[in-house]
Amino acid sequence: MSSKTLVMFGLVIGSFVGGYIPTILGASFFSSWSLLGNLIGAGIGIWITYKIVS
Repeated sequence: MSSKTLVMFGLVIGSFVGGYIPTILGASFFSSWSLLGNLIGAGIGIWITYKIVS
């Protein structure tokens, strides 16, 4: 698998986890906290996957 594919996989997984954490704490899945969690989770997922691949 290419490194680009793996980084995109990290983006998807990080975005899902980051968006799901606020729902565990009681927020709606479409709330602003969940959207912010998606953004932060995607960034962290890209960063972690890039560090692993490089």
